[in-house]
Amino acid sequence: MENAGRSQIAEGLLRKHAPHLEVDSAGTNPASELNPMVIEVMNEIGIDITKQKPKKLTRDLIQKSLIVNMGCIDSKSCPALFVKDAVIWNISDPKNLNLHEIRKIRDQIENEVLNLIKNLEA
Repeated sequence: MENAGRSQIAEGLLRKHAPHLEVDSAGTNPASELNPMVIEVMNEIGIDITKQKPKKLTRDLIQKSLIVNMGCIDSKSCPALFVKDAVIWNISDPKNLNLHEIRKIRDQIENEVLNLIKNLEA
């Protein structure tokens, strides 16, 4: 929803592991800035996401993209869940979590990203 944590992690990881793909993340209610602890755990693995910004999810973006839903379940605030062929990962929101918990989320997202890339290239 806020496009300040999970999807920013996924965007950074996709840019690293699949630089040939066009990648963007967006949310239904974007925050004003990235979660600083998310920036920190990404820096720990050598990925700088400080140039990424929370962005609004638009109909155009939904129509032209493969949508990956991180775990939002409300159709009013999260229309991407109900997009045909959306990929749903159901990953916890790192908001208000400690660094240890956010590292686990980052690693879970990295596994999902690597599987997604593998499936896209199959």
